[in-house]
Amino acid sequence: MNPADTLPPDPVQLELEALGRQVDRLLDTVRRLSEENRSLRHSQEQLSGERANLLARNEQARSRVEAMIQRLKSLEGNG
Repeated sequence: MNPADTLPPDPVQLELEALGRQVDRLLDTVRRLSEENRSLRHSQEQLSGERANLLARNEQARSRVEAMIQRLKSLEGNG
């Protein structure tokens, strides 16, 4: 029989193992959050592009409506 088998576990070794597991969990969390952050930044870029496009289209529509109103007013004045 190996004498090390009968010794109680070393508290320092147990604490180091627990810390090692905690570090592994933290690293997994950092990796997951980094990937999530990358994905969110990509989504934000896409949404910003879509927003700019919608704002431009809205401005074009507003300009057309204003032009139509002016034409109607001029027709009304000539009629």
